[in-house]
Amino acid sequence: MIEKIKSSLVLSILLLLTLAPSPAPAADSPDPYANETPAQRDARMKWWREARFGMFIHWGVYSVPAGTYHGTRVPNIGEWIMSTGKIPMAEYQAFAKEYNPVKYNPDDWVRLARDAGMKYIVITAKHHDGFANFDTQASDWNIVKATPYGKDVLKPLAAACRKYGIKLGFYYSQAQDWNNGGSEMSGKWDPAQDHNMDDYIDKIAVPQMRELLSNYGEFPAVLWWDTPVNMNKERADKLAEVLKLKPGIIFNNRLGGGYKGDTETPEQFIPATGFPGRDWETCMTMNDTWGYKSYDNNWKSTETIIRNLVDIASKGGNYLLNVGPTSEGLIPEPSIERLKAVGAWMKVNHDAIYATTASPFKRLPWGRCTTKISGDETTLYLHVFNWPADEKLTVPGLKNIVKSARLLATGDQLKFKSTPYGVVLDVPTTAPDAISSTIVLEIQGAPDVAATPIIQESDGSVLLLASEAALHGGIQYEVGGGKDNIGYWTNPADTASWDFKVDRPGRFTVIADIAALDSGKFEVTVGGQKLQGTSPATKDYTKFKRTNLSGTVEIATPSDVTLTVTPIADGWNPMNLRSLRLVPARN
Repeated sequence: MIEKIKSSLVLSILLLLTLAPSPAPAADSPDPYANETPAQRDARMKWWREARFGMFIHWGVYSVPAGTYHGTRVPNIGEWIMSTGKIPMAEYQAFAKEYNPVKYNPDDWVRLARDAGMKYIVITAKHHDGFANFDTQASDWNIVKATPYGKDVLKPLAAACRKYGIKLGFYYSQAQDWNNGGSEMSGKWDPAQDHNMDDYIDKIAVPQMRELLSNYGEFPAVLWWDTPVNMNKERADKLAEVLKLKPGIIFNNRLGGGYKGDTETPEQFIPATGFPGRDWETCMTMNDTWGYKSYDNNWKSTETIIRNLVDIASKGGNYLLNVGPTSEGLIPEPSIERLKAVGAWMKVNHDAIYATTASPFKRLPWGRCTTKISGDETTLYLHVFNWPADEKLTVPGLKNIVKSARLLATGDQLKFKSTPYGVVLDVPTTAPDAISSTIVLEIQGAPDVAATPIIQESDGSVLLLASEAALHGGIQYEVGGGKDNIGYWTNPADTASWDFKVDRPGRFTVIADIAALDSGKFEVTVGGQKLQGTSPATKDYTKFKRTNLSGTVEIATPSDVTLTVTPIADGWNPMNLRSLRLVPARN
């Protein structure tokens, strides 16, 4: 009897431990997740990892000048117009009198996101100009007190998100604040900006964070910090402490003060290998700006957006795609058109995006792959960008037993066979979708993929990524902080090389993707042939530009090929190299 009591007591204690809430962070730690276990983190991140697709909204007073100041178009991104144009505080604040979003319909915005297949929204509660899109007691520089609109725009958006089952997050510029006394990355340009940074943190940033975390029900689900200039640990700690008001909130890696956050945030690019072991999210504009600019019509195509989404999901990341509404509260029509087209594609292909994990393949010549694993069963979603003209699709290196193969769009079963080179599928003559067609491959066990060489893609080109290079000397592969490249290239004796296979020989042009402070010279050697290149002076090691090398190279027969990049000592300047692409030359 005593033993039974002991056993029952042990089981009761174990049950209580299992059901116990997450341990509170250490009393002396401002980090809300200081004591979080891996299992607790997985539970907290579950919805975000399954979502894969979200909407970023950059909206504020900067939508009034819309990229133009005193009749002159101000370069760079629209929401930075106050800084780029060096607009005095009094002049900039006057724009708020014209910020009157009478056409704002949060139901329309949320339904647009939902119908596009997006699962969450992140909106600018406060951007670098310090203007609050919400009712705040910490500053009069807000939509309620400084505009004719006179209402908090976040509350009705939260209600609409709640109504349609969309998660809502807030972007908050915690460090830069050009009107309330925060830092300025490019220096102050108006004596009125001369304030104390710590006063700003204590009197503006911390109180506003308390308001944002307390006044919107279950939201925000995400807190999106940005540009942590002058954010030492003491300042960051004060903001991190406030996050405890919203248990379970997800926050990114841009707080500063040594906080890694929950997510990496590559901006305007897709890292070649993702961030293994870290959650990550590529944020990207649809044109060239985040905040609305009336004359920016350089819109990405629907094809680019869909393939970006697939590419990101195939590397285990999320896609946060931006819209920049007008001062009246309207999302530009080109954004709406593209989101509706993406929604039509997602309606058919959503199973291949939501709750998927990264591809087991290092690269695929025809597209991408996303994965779902359940027990000893695995589903591979093959996203085919380039449909094979010979009606044969090879899945290179796949060793698993294939149980079934079908087209996701129609359910039609496909014939397949295993070969020494992988699995070969018989596919129809015509692709189900001109942008990206999905084949569902059910396999036995966890994916078992043999290493495969770099080969030509279906269009005959060869893509050589920085992550796949053999590095000689002191150069290194860098990823994170806007970088996904070969860097530390300070010694002109250092070289990088790639081995690849060509089965469709011919003449090729070579295109390099480079970032550099100053222009420099280098050469590319392929089979004894040399091409000279000049790195563009992008003035920033994270701003990449594609540049064509002069001339072409001839690969006359199917063969194994080595390409080497070598600096030219006379005229060399350090550069970051993201990729090279050999493209079949036009006759």
